[in-house]
Amino acid sequence: MPTYVAFLRAINLGATRKFPKDAIKAATESAGGTDVETYINTGNVRLTHPARSAAQVQQALEVAYAAAAGFDVPTVVFTTKDLAALTARAEELHAEHDPAGQHYVTLYAAAPPAAAVEAAHALEHDGEVVVVDGRAAYVLLDGNIHTSRLLASKELAALGQGTARTVKVLRTVTEKWC
Repeated sequence: MPTYVAFLRAINLGATRKFPKDAIKAATESAGGTDVETYINTGNVRLTHPARSAAQVQQALEVAYAAAAGFDVPTVVFTTKDLAALTARAEELHAEHDPAGQHYVTLYAAAPPAAAVEAAHALEHDGEVVVVDGRAAYVLLDGNIHTSRLLASKELAALGQGTARTVKVLRTVTEKWC
């Protein structure tokens, strides 16, 4: 069976969106996942699943997560091969840009529209770079997320709803599971 990695969006952020790791694991198993592992309590899940595509796994997980959590849990799913390639690209950009601040990667269920990607790439903010490649937007900041003009831009929002992880989390998950 194929192995996938799922990234859950907007969980464990406040009192009303609690979804602990044990509940995530149980819901993943109820959706047909086996060999389930989680990493930190922000919604990083490895699983094997008989589905033939990441989109099918995503759909099954979102239904199970909503039932278990009591609220919608947008989920982005990659094969381990795709995640390894995505993380390699993050490492390449990290080395190329060597940000003094932060490096975040926003993961999307589908590639953002070409016009939105073009608009995001046209943004020019000192010390802030975005590179959209496939289903990921790599954001490299010399500063931090709280003062970033790029992260607050309508162009970045136009890429769609995604879930962000630091390059460190992606590196760790990839080393553990790919």
